[in-house]
Amino acid sequence: MSVQYLDIEESHDAGQRIDNYLMKILKGVPRQHVYKILRSGEVRINKGRVKPTYRLQVGDRIRIPPISTKQQLPVEFSSTSAEILRAAILYEDNDFIILNKPTGQAVHGGTSISSGIIEIMRVVTNNPRLELVHRLDRDTSGVLALAKKPSALKLAQYQFRQRSVKKIYEAFVWGLWPVKHKVVQLMLKRYETSWGERRVRVDTSGQQARTDFSILDQAEQCATRLQATLHTGRTHQIRVHTSATGHGIIGDDKYQEKPVLARGSGGLVSAARLCLHAKKLVIPLGSDTLKVTAPVPADMEAIWSTLKTS
Repeated sequence: MSVQYLDIEESHDAGQRIDNYLMKILKGVPRQHVYKILRSGEVRINKGRVKPTYRLQVGDRIRIPPISTKQQLPVEFSSTSAEILRAAILYEDNDFIILNKPTGQAVHGGTSISSGIIEIMRVVTNNPRLELVHRLDRDTSGVLALAKKPSALKLAQYQFRQRSVKKIYEAFVWGLWPVKHKVVQLMLKRYETSWGERRVRVDTSGQQARTDFSILDQAEQCATRLQATLHTGRTHQIRVHTSATGHGIIGDDKYQEKPVLARGSGGLVSAARLCLHAKKLVIPLGSDTLKVTAPVPADMEAIWSTLKTS
């Protein structure tokens, strides 16, 4: 870990004691070590030493020395992963970073994944306060918002809770989607499989979920290209709603019985990825609106071209 510089730009950070602030942002670092780096002068504010009782002010710049502890394992990732994520940045300002998330990459680390997008981006941007505004499934590509500071995170997540955020996806599904299925409202319930994997099913004891669908294109009798607009943000919502209609998402090995290889009019069609992409995100932010669109990735477009010509 290298030297970090943090600027106090938020009024809710101002007024905090520096020792309490450091213990909040340096998760996993023992309390005694926080006081050690304060007493030794390794932590500096505006280039000067401060006591643990110093209260932060807007405009303060904090120098935090490199810290390595047993409690904090290093974030491990390749230079290629860092380059892919840098190239995936669609938009950046003082408050947010918006990525076109690659398929197959988890947004955060877990028991089987040491480093997800958020852990890697904290290192790449040298900003330990970077946080996920929302989540996307590991196999889903598309618009993913990260907040650079707590005030931006709080405002954006409030808009998500108020359902003021517009989320539009593109999905390729098997078969001809019925025109009558413009709105799918089915209650969804989360559960765990016997091997501990998180899944979702249609269940009247679950939570209400609504997805609006419109047909963008069709490939003979074998597939339909859909636009899906979320009115709720349940786990795996689009995947379960499409599967429940009998038209599962191409490449989905969890919620539809059809194999990854399916026979179109011209032969076998391969889907090497989940054909679900978060195409557009619109977040009202007071007097401003954050609006970002991510083009459908080339590998997903290639699958559609194959389906159209099969």
